Amino acid sequence: MTSVAIIDYGAGNLDSVRKAVEYVGGDASIARTPEQVLAADRLILPGVGAAGEAVARLGATGIDQALDEAVRQRGRPFMGICLGLQLLAERLHEFGEHRGLGWIRGEAVSLEGLVSAGARVPHMGWNKVRAVDAAGDLFGRIRGGGEFYFAHSFTLRPADGEDGVLAATTEYGGVSLVAAVIRETVFATQFHPEKSQVNGERLLAAFLDWKP
Repeated sequence: MTSVAIIDYGAGNLDSVRKAVEYVGGDASIARTPEQVLAADRLILPGVGAAGEAVARLGATGIDQALDEAVRQRGRPFMGICLGLQLLAERLHEFGEHRGLGWIRGEAVSLEGLVSAGARVPHMGWNKVRAVDAAGDLFGRIRGGGEFYFAHSFTLRPADGEDGVLAATTEYGGVSLVAAVIRETVFATQFHPEKSQVNGERLLAAFLDWKP
């Protein structure tokens, strides 16, 4: 059975992610140390909390370096969820400016001023997701219009030349937003698979089977 470490950085809906992974057949555990991160077959960085505090906690525990070694050096499959996607950026603009993990060139910016004036922020609820062909191994099992559950006030804005990381987009407030990214063994979603019922289950199952 595939071992999946769900990273604990002091925030996030860890238990719901763990239960969702176990439901689709993964051997899920909560990782709080670099050693636990390095021992897992696959890694999930969940996403509820403040960006600055999350980055500080990852750095203080050494998990940021363990993630870099496990994913970028050893090629372990990785999935980020919501804030776990935004943390991949170089800069995070939430309650000040913070340095992200820097795996993707770009920044996480507020939806305020980006979406139309009539659109609510945070963006909460079900929305249709359109996947690109390159993400077929992950989104190929999705039926019924590809709707997933979103809950976010910030969004990833990739730098010029980083369009190739896009795995999926969604339309909200009159603009196209990043719904998912993919690069080598890194996959991350702005939406919450663990709250997205059948489509979320299928996506998590596809992540467990993914062979990037």
